[in-house]
Amino acid sequence: MRTRVKICGLTREQDVRAAVEAGADAIGLVFYEPSPRYVDMQLASQLASIVPPFVSVVGLFVNAGQAVVEDVLHKVRLDLLQFHGDEPVDFCEQFSRPYIKALRVADDTDIAACAGQYASAKGLLLDTYQAGRPGGTGVVFNWELIPQDVSLPIVLAGGLTPDNVVEAISQVQPYAVDVSGGVEQDKGIKDANKIRAFMKEVQSVGKR
Repeated sequence: MRTRVKICGLTREQDVRAAVEAGADAIGLVFYEPSPRYVDMQLASQLASIVPPFVSVVGLFVNAGQAVVEDVLHKVRLDLLQFHGDEPVDFCEQFSRPYIKALRVADDTDIAACAGQYASAKGLLLDTYQAGRPGGTGVVFNWELIPQDVSLPIVLAGGLTPDNVVEAISQVQPYAVDVSGGVEQDKGIKDANKIRAFMKEVQSVGKR
């Protein structure tokens, strides 16, 4: 089975087009104001409007209020919600959209238990734990912490680049990989060449 790819933290139309043209399965829009990759609803709506069929638009939220999520859903085309904070399962389930739950992995994180707790999620996104930072760290965590018997599809994030994504896929065998900083020229500004290089590496797995 091929590994799916989400390019996250897009802020420009040319970056969305580059991701789509390179073969990304999903693009991510960040609705978390402290992030340098934050997009307001007007820009998010513009970016989502140019995404063609069969490419998913994912909205990333960090401990947002119910009204905030609902307002975004009313104004922006989102196919999937990504909850990257401490949201309980009943909060995640209330929006009539499929969702994935992000988990920041530390040495003592019980990944299997979290997958069971969020059994209604479509997947579990595993990112790197850093105190005070909900994501986008650009740092790889210890992939050996991921158990073999996780009950949800795994989306692997955290410090992935064109240089390490093949090793990551070979070791973890995730359903999908998620990249943001690893394909940027600056925070929130993607590099089309890096996007193409990342996609080429992912697509090469199984052909080597």
